[in-house]
Amino acid sequence: MTKRIGATAVLVLAAGAVTLPLVVAAVGSFSDDAALVGGSWWPRSPSFANYVELFRSSGFWIPIRNSLVVAATTTVLCLVIGSGCAYALARLRFPGRNLALGIVLAIAMFPQIAIVSPLYLLLRRLGLIDTYPGLVLPYVTFALPLAIWLLVGFFRQLPRQIEDAARIDGASDLRVLLEVVLPLTAPALATTAILTFIYCWNEFLFALSFTVSPDRQTVPVAIAMFRGRFQVPWGQVLAASIVATAPVAAVVLAFQRRIAQGLVAGGVKG
Repeated sequence: MTKRIGATAVLVLAAGAVTLPLVVAAVGSFSDDAALVGGSWWPRSPSFANYVELFRSSGFWIPIRNSLVVAATTTVLCLVIGSGCAYALARLRFPGRNLALGIVLAIAMFPQIAIVSPLYLLLRRLGLIDTYPGLVLPYVTFALPLAIWLLVGFFRQLPRQIEDAARIDGASDLRVLLEVVLPLTAPALATTAILTFIYCWNEFLFALSFTVSPDRQTVPVAIAMFRGRFQVPWGQVLAASIVATAPVAAVVLAFQRRIAQGLVAGGVKG
């Protein structure tokens, strides 16, 4: 009983530590810059002025559009390419299969900062700096290994008898993947898509390094680059943080059980 109370207390403290900054940002976004600079984050007269100015003067819808385009494109590419690669690694027998899976995991763990300079030179030579493909390609490079690693665990959990029955009926490997395996692993695909999208939405280093104009900046970069004429508009910064965080947080809260079940299922050997 004592251990359970202690564990509950630790969880409550951890949840409070994570939630408190979001609460402060949400409340402070309704306050004016003078109060925030003065150290008071509680609004004396709450208003939506920061949110109105955020979209009217700062054009924050442009970074949101850029993040949606880049994150959605990367997620679709990772699911399409990753499902085929993961199925091959999970089901096909070929030399070096375990080595290939290890390389995939190593790429996912590779520090991004180590390849920013060579990637920048490569993208500049290809004319992809400050373009959507110039962000999508690096994102896919690091998000695809994560998608493959997750999906391999899901595919390995499926009973082989289902696929063998489809092959007896004359289905090819591609048809088995498209019409049998993928429908059965729809929850796994949804989990992978959500995690990939969140990674792309929050990514900062590549977006900062490979974009130049405000018309191609993503949400994290746009928030970091907020500047006023005489001072930083902290009210708009907090409002932008809430606008950027709220959709992702809503998706995670709505599908948290599915995400947890998917991750646990992918780690169980069938």
